[in-house]
Amino acid sequence: MMEYIIIGLLVIVIILLIVLLCKKTNNNDLTERLGHFEANINKEIGDFKYNFTKELLADFEKLNERIEKKLSLISDVVNERLDKNFDKSNKTFMSVLERLTKIDEAQKKIDSLSSEIVSLQSVLTDKKTRGTFGEVNLEYILNNAFGSKTSGIYETQHKFSNGYIVDCLLYAPSPLGTIAIDSKFPLENYQKMTDKTKTKEERIMAEKLFVNDVKKHILDISEKYIIPGETTEEAIMFLPAEAIFAEINAYHPELLQFAYNKKVWITGPTTLISTLSIISMIIKNMERDKYAKVIHEELNKLSIEFTRYKERWDKLSRSVKSVNQSIEDLHTTSEKIQKRFESINGVEIAKISNQERIDN
Repeated sequence: MMEYIIIGLLVIVIILLIVLLCKKTNNNDLTERLGHFEANINKEIGDFKYNFTKELLADFEKLNERIEKKLSLISDVVNERLDKNFDKSNKTFMSVLERLTKIDEAQKKIDSLSSEIVSLQSVLTDKKTRGTFGEVNLEYILNNAFGSKTSGIYETQHKFSNGYIVDCLLYAPSPLGTIAIDSKFPLENYQKMTDKTKTKEERIMAEKLFVNDVKKHILDISEKYIIPGETTEEAIMFLPAEAIFAEINAYHPELLQFAYNKKVWITGPTTLISTLSIISMIIKNMERDKYAKVIHEELNKLSIEFTRYKERWDKLSRSVKSVNQSIEDLHTTSEKIQKRFESINGVEIAKISNQERIDN
């Protein structure tokens, strides 16, 4: 491109020079020269236009090929990235769908659980059902702490001499002794006193009734299940609902004092598990101490037997040592006898050889 521009400029300069020269020559000669020059110029300009157009087309074709290659490469890269992004988007979409499915399943389980909770609440409105629920919960905790009833550490539904039946009788080691555990579930008035939809007066009244219910349960346990000669001086009241136990401990210290005066321990699921775990540890330690004494006695007996064993072993060792010395002496004598026989044999052979030489 620069070459054609330079050639064009040179042509213009030449034309200007010719014009200047023409001023100095005559017109006829100038006309003739201008004709020839014009023809040459037209030819050169034509060739220039042809070559310029040809090269310009070639450059455009090359440029077009480069652009097409670049566009093709860009298109390939864009398609590759689009495919990758599509795969990632597809995986993300599938992951979102999977999580939505799990959320939907979890929501169904929550709905089912909600219906079960409503069903449980309707079941626990009945006093007898609540009593059964507390007994089952108590037996579950006892089973986890001590194992099955066959362990002999506790007994369920034990009947006392006064005719009353306690939910559990725990045979704890002294100084605790035999402890009665009974399950109580004062739920109705507790639900009313914690129901925010009720008026303040209704909730205050329900709270008073709740306190009276708990006091009545404490009195029942104290009078029915603390029997001199059969049980220890204390008993345990088990509340299967942790919320009720927390309510009493947080807002009703008068109930705790009342229970303390009646020698009744109020426990919830957590505190009962802790109490029974401590008792279980005490029982295990007592069993370990009992067997440790037996083991100590057996070790003393074994020590006596081992002393006898050592004495007899020393005696046997001395006997074996004596026998071993006798064997060594016998072995020495045998070697001497063998050497004597070898010496005798050697002498006889030498005599026979000398006699043969004399005879010959």
